[in-house]
This record gives sequence, C-alpha cells and structure tokens, in this order.
Amino acid sequence: MANLLLIESPGKLKKLGQILGSGWIVKASMGHVRELSNDGEDALGFDLKSNQIDCRYQPRDERSKKVLSDLRQAVKRADRVYIATDPDREGETIGWHLQQALNLRHPQRVVYSEITPQAVRAAIARPRTLDHNLIAAGRARDCLDKLVGYTGSRHVVWPLKNGAKSMGRVQSATLHLLCLREREIQAFVPQDYWSVWVTYQEGFKAFYRSRPIPQGKTSKQSHQKRAEPESERITSQEQADGLVALARSHPHRVLHIEGKQTTQSSPPPFITSTLQQAAGSRLHFSPEQTMKVAQSLYEKGHITYMRTDSVILSAPFCESVRQYLRQHDPTNEPQKTTRHRAVKGSQEAHEAIRPTEVNHLPQQLQRELSSDEARLYELIWNRAVASQCASARLRKTRIVTQSGEAYWEARGQVVEFAGYTRYWNNISADSVLPAVTQGQVLHLEQAQADQKRTQPLPRYSEPKLVKLMEQKGIGRPSTYAPTIKTLRQREYVGLLQGKLQPTTLGLELDGALEKLLPDLIQPGFTAQMETALDAIATGQQEWQAYLIGWNRSYFAPAIAQAKSQLLSLPALTEPSVRSDEMPAPRKQATTKPKSVTGQLTKTKCPTCGEMMMKVPSRFKKMKAKHFLKCAGGCSTVMFWNSKAKRYKLPQAQRQALNPDMFVDHPCPVCGAMLERYSYTKDGQEKVMLRCSLLENRRGKCRDVAYFQSRGEFWSPKFGTLKLPTSIG
Repeated sequence: MANLLLIESPGKLKKLGQILGSGWIVKASMGHVRELSNDGEDALGFDLKSNQIDCRYQPRDERSKKVLSDLRQAVKRADRVYIATDPDREGETIGWHLQQALNLRHPQRVVYSEITPQAVRAAIARPRTLDHNLIAAGRARDCLDKLVGYTGSRHVVWPLKNGAKSMGRVQSATLHLLCLREREIQAFVPQDYWSVWVTYQEGFKAFYRSRPIPQGKTSKQSHQKRAEPESERITSQEQADGLVALARSHPHRVLHIEGKQTTQSSPPPFITSTLQQAAGSRLHFSPEQTMKVAQSLYEKGHITYMRTDSVILSAPFCESVRQYLRQHDPTNEPQKTTRHRAVKGSQEAHEAIRPTEVNHLPQQLQRELSSDEARLYELIWNRAVASQCASARLRKTRIVTQSGEAYWEARGQVVEFAGYTRYWNNISADSVLPAVTQGQVLHLEQAQADQKRTQPLPRYSEPKLVKLMEQKGIGRPSTYAPTIKTLRQREYVGLLQGKLQPTTLGLELDGALEKLLPDLIQPGFTAQMETALDAIATGQQEWQAYLIGWNRSYFAPAIAQAKSQLLSLPALTEPSVRSDEMPAPRKQATTKPKSVTGQLTKTKCPTCGEMMMKVPSRFKKMKAKHFLKCAGGCSTVMFWNSKAKRYKLPQAQRQALNPDMFVDHPCPVCGAMLERYSYTKDGQEKVMLRCSLLENRRGKCRDVAYFQSRGEFWSPKFGTLKLPTSIG
C-alpha cells in the first residue's frame, strides 16, 4: 500500500508529486474542511459551560463534503498517513480537523517551510505528532472570533439599523485606528508658516536656525526621511521678511563644519508584514494581492512559507549567500554571518521569507513566472541577500553659517561604500557639500521665504495600516490582508487616492461601538487577547478556561450593558442614511391612475412594494374568482396558484423578472419576491436570499437576509427557510 500525504493547497500537488515519486498519494484538503456549526445560542456552534466548551463542527460546504469523501477513500488505500498542512497554528488546526473527520488513529505530522526535495524529504524522515497546544490556540481563536463577531453583530450592530453588517475582534479594532486618524484629520485646523533659506555662490543651500546646533547634535528636521528640508517654522510674514532682510544686509561666514563617517546595518529579511509593506510601496500591490502572488511562488517551490513573523534564516541559506557574495560581490561579504534581532513574541521556530535557492537569480526565472510573480520574487531575493551583506558606509557633513544674529544650516550625505544598498537601497543621498573652511566669508546669492501650510497627518495606505497593526499587536500575519479586505467589502472604508478612508457608515459604526463596547475596539485590549492566544500555543494557558473566564468576567456583562444602552443612542431615534444610499424619489404620475375597487390585502406588490387589492373576476379560466392588482397604480397583477398555494405573477412577467435570480417566496417584511445574491467569503462563492426591492433593502427590509447552510437558507432574525435543493 502507498503512503498518503495530506496537504492544504492543490497548487502544491504537482511539485510534491514530483519530489516524492511513486509509492505516494498526495491529496489536498482545499484549505479548511470543517467549521463551527451555526446552531445553538446566537448560532455560535458551541456551548460555554461552567468548566468546558462543547464544540459542534460541520463540513464548511458541499465542496468540503466531497473533499472529505474523496480523502476517506484515499485513506483506505494508504498504509500510513502524513499530515503536511501549512507550518503555522492554522495549519496545525486544519490537520487536527482532518484527523477528526477522517478518523485517523496515528497520523504523522510533517512540517517544512519550503517545497524543495531536501526540505520535504528531511521533514518526512522526522515526523512528529500533532501539537495539541497549537491546536488549542487555533480552536480558541475560532471560538473567540465567532463569539465576538456573531454575538456582537446580532445584539449590538444589527439593532443600530444603519446598514452595518458585522463587527469583529480584529476587524473593529482596526477600523477604530482608521477612524481615530480620520477624526484627527477632520478636526485639523491648518496654519500658515514660512520656511526661510539662503543660497551661496559657493554652491550650497542653507536653512534658517534661531541658534547654532552644537557639534554632534542633530536637528529634529534632519531626521525626517524623504521630507523636503525646511528651516525652523516662522509663524508670521513680518518675521519671515525680517529674516530675509537680515540675510541680505549682513555678511555671511562659516561658523563651523562637521563631518563624520557612519555605518548603516543591513535590514532584516522579510516577514509577512514587511513584505506586504514593501510590495505596496515599491510594486503598488495590495496586501491581498501580495499574499496571493507569494502563495503561488511558495507552491512552485521558489520561496519559503510566506506567513511568518520570524527574521531568522537557516544556517545553510546564510552560508549559500556568503558563497554567492564571495563569487560575485566579494567586497560585500561581512566578516561574520549577519544575524538580526527577533521581534518580541515571534515564532522563532519558523524562517523568514526567502528564496529557496540563492542561485536561482530573478532574471533566470523570468520565463517561467508571471509578471507579478517575477517582480515579487525579485523583491524577496534582493531583500534576503541584502540582509546578509556588509553595512553601508556614509559620510555625513554639516555646515553652519552666520549672518548677524541669524544662523543657517546645510546638510549633506554621501554614500562612500554601498554595501547592502546594492541590493536594497533605502538611503537617499543628498547633494555633496563643497569644501569650505571655518571662518570663510561666503557670498550670498539669494535669500527667500517660502509660505507653506501645515498639513494633517496622512490617511493610512494599506501597507502602512499593516505596519500599524503589527506595531499595535492587532491580529497575526495571516489576518492582516483578510481584515483589510473585510473592512472594504463591508463598505466601512474605501480607497481614495491609494489611502484608506472610513466611510460615513464606518465612522457611525465605530462611534456607536466606542460608546457601547469601548474596551473591545481598543488596540491594546485586542493585543492582550493575542498574547493570551500565544500563551495557549506554548502550553502556558488552558484554552477553555481562558475563554470561559474571559466571557464570564468581561464579554457577557459588556454585551448586556451595551444592549441596555442601545436605545439611548441618537442613531436609533434618527437613523442616518448616506447620501450615496438615498433612494431616488419616485416620479409622480402625470395621469391619475384608474380607481381600483376591491378589498385591501396584506400582500405587497413584488414590483413597487405597495399593497395589493383583491379584485373580483368572472373570467372562467381563472381557478379563483378574483385576482390581485397593485393599489399603487403600477399595473402589476398576481393570480392564485392552487398547486403552490400562493399568488404568482403571470408567466410572461416571471420570465421578464429573470427566474434564475428570483425565488418563489415572499419577503417576510414587505411581501415582495426574494432574490438570490452571490458574494465571496473567505475565497468561496456563496449565495444568500434578500428582498428584491432595492429601496426596501436600504430601509425596512435591511434585516432580511437568509444565508445558505446545509441545503437550507437560514436567517438570524426570521429562522430557517426550506427551499428546493436547486436553489443557490
């Protein structure tokens, strides 16, 4: 019998099949195969008891059912089963789900961070058992996120009735950061100021300083990376004109000169967050696009695993880089191997993101990679090699001049030895300052004051937000990109000129949560939960005790208090509607509609939503002695269908309304037809049912949402709706 290797992504099948050869069956789980069911209190799928948590899992969807059925057949044909899901907590948890769903008694867990023959064979030669601490951390995260997301959304967000769909542990804390910055921008009051400068015939430009900066000290302005140099800020036109006049009327001389050589160490190799930041700034990739391209490079065996927070590189790779430098760039080989300091809390068992083989040069892989893959691979290759290079040497110079009681400062920076910047240039070299001597008289060429205006702090780009999330401890490498994607899909934020800007809906939701659940949206509070999950992953904390205690001591009382405060929020008494969601006014009829005589019913018109009238009829072909006609004058009629036991539109009208979109079931609020709506969640295509009237969806029918689950459609407000299996 053959050995069976279970992996996550089908993109790895071909590569691993080539490495392992005959005698092996390689099967992919297609990611997650099970999830918490949507039953029980608040549809959590688990029960929080006094001392334990009972979880109920189900296949994620129909595809997962088919995958599990296929894997069970493969297990029957295998002599030994190896679980090779991704090398992180999520991968460990998926491995546990596979063990449970497939009834595996003693699966062998293998972990590798690169898909190369050497790494894969070495991992298979040293299998281990599943790590139950990592599994506990993964299960705790799933339960924690669903507890916060489902309970908070149902009892706090939905009652707001402002169009917000959800909240989340990481999602809401990230939104709060964006809204805090937006409120700072909105409250910012710009002020005018002046930057005063002089140029000399000797060939350099200097900026005003109120007093000479002592030698060896650096002005605050000089630390501003890539910022346009400025003088000390002058706050009035009169003072600026006075300094210009002083500069023109007094002789200038060199007060002192300072020159020193400094070194700048190489940057560490990429981790998930820094890769997303660099790809965003240099390649203009979104975090989601970056991870998608990196996943493809990993599956093809070109880079190591891309979800990591460790800057460690393996000793063999470091040695291979030294050999490469020795052969191609010998002056850049440092005396000893460069090691970078790990970030606190990082999983040091993992490696940083690097090429699997340093001698696979970017230009050599151009033909077999797509354009995006080639560009990202080059970025990763350059950064990994740069991290092992010698430091760059810089010559920094400073000239301070004086005219009357005013001082002027010029700064220059020259790269004397490029070092690592040959591969990763993050140093901006200024113009070279001329050779002058102390006390030398200078010849003024121009003196001028530029009027400027203070600017608010900028909005965050997606890469900058990832950096902030990492600094604040919000989420983990695998959650950065999905969190930003969710915020955009929920329309809580939009992208404006490459920057993330909260929408009116996002600001409203954050403002409400700031009043109702103030602790939960604070980055520090969320970071504490991540620390607790880290403690669970290392075996220092029991996951069920933590979650039960956290819910009992904080979350349950916080939700109860939020529910009691809901009615006092202004948003509930005067619902706000965004201008882009305002329904268009109805056109008034130019002619008076014909009067309709009959009995008013509770059925709503599927076209306009108005009430329908029961109109008597003597037409012999009708199975009922009446029909329904819209009382609003839109001419829609409906006839009784004895088989379906409900009113239906005429056949011609049902075809015009696209039967593939509409479901033959009324909206529980307005009576209009329900329609199918397709959307994507976690990379999977899903279907939900909603009211077919756009105007009502933005008003009284906003809560009408049936989600597909196990062949049925389920609504958190209206319960289960059983329809034919062909629907969705």
